[in-house]
Amino acid sequence: MSALIAVDIGGTTMRAASYPITDLKPIKISKVHLPNSSESIINTLQDLIQSVWVDNDEVIALSVATPGPIEPESGFIYNAPNIPDWTQFPLGEELRKTYSVPVYFGNDANFAALGEWKYGAGIGHSNLIYITISTGIGGGIICNDQLVIGQKGLAAELGHVMVQPDGPICSCGKKGHLEAFASGSAIVNSVKIQIKEGQSSSLQLGSNLSAFDVSNAARQGDNLAIKAIDKAGEYIGIALASFVHIFNPSIIILGGGVANCGKLLTDPLLQRLENEVIDPVYLADLDVVPSRFGDDSGLLGALAYARQEFGIE
Repeated sequence: MSALIAVDIGGTTMRAASYPITDLKPIKISKVHLPNSSESIINTLQDLIQSVWVDNDEVIALSVATPGPIEPESGFIYNAPNIPDWTQFPLGEELRKTYSVPVYFGNDANFAALGEWKYGAGIGHSNLIYITISTGIGGGIICNDQLVIGQKGLAAELGHVMVQPDGPICSCGKKGHLEAFASGSAIVNSVKIQIKEGQSSSLQLGSNLSAFDVSNAARQGDNLAIKAIDKAGEYIGIALASFVHIFNPSIIILGGGVANCGKLLTDPLLQRLENEVIDPVYLADLDVVPSRFGDDSGLLGALAYARQEFGIE
C-alpha cells in the first residue's frame, strides 16, 4: 500500500501524519513543539517526519504547509512569522537533500482552505474564502474550483489587508492591517492597554495572558473582554466585505482559536459585514460557518494538494 505524508508547521508546534492515498484516517500522527534555532528546527522536523514514516508501505510524496509567504515550486520561505531564523530560508533545498520522494509546499492557510474545500465545510462550494484567526490572521481562497496562489504562490495574505490607515503596527511592521486589530495577539494587547489605563476587568496583567483567557472572561460576562472581541469581530467584518466584493464567494469559513469565541465574535462580524457590503445581493445565500477540521485543516490540505498532484481523488 502506498502512503502520503503531510506536515503542518505552525508558529509554536509542528504536526505530521501519514495517510493512505485514498483515506482521511491517518496511519500515524505526531506533534512536537518548535525548538529555538533554525538548525534545531530542521533536525526536529526530520525526526517528526521519520516518526510517521510508514516502513512497510511505499511513501510516494511529502507535502508541507508552512506559515508566511513561501514559493511553492522551490519551497523557499521569504519570511515565516514566529520563526525568526526562517527569513529567506531554503526549506525545500534542505528537505530535498534528505528525501528522494517528491516534496510539495504551500502556505498553511492556503492549504487549510484547500482541506476544508476538498473534505470539510466547503464541500460543494466552487467559490470559498477561508480565514484563520489565531495568533495572527491568514487566509485562503478557492475561486471557480481552483486554489488562488498568485504569480509566485504568495496570494491570499488576508490578514494584511489595510483596514485603517495609520492604525497600530502589525506583526509584519506595517500599519493598520487587519491582523493588528483582530488577531489573538491584538485582542490581548488591546485588553492589556485598557487595564493599564485603569479599566476594570476580571483579567490580570501578565505575560501569560492569552486570547483564550479573554474569550473565557467574555463568556463569563467581563465587559472589557466582551468589547475587545466585539471590536475584533467588527474589523473582520470590514475586511470580509472587501473580500466578498472581490471574490463573491458562496461560503466563508472561520478557523483558528479566536473563531471559537462563537457568537461573541460572529455577531458583530456579521452585522458589520451586512453594513459594509454595497448591495445585499452579495450576502444572498452566503454561508458563514466554522471550520470543520480545526487544527487538522492544514494537514488535510497538504494531503489534498499531494493527491491532486498525483491525480488521486
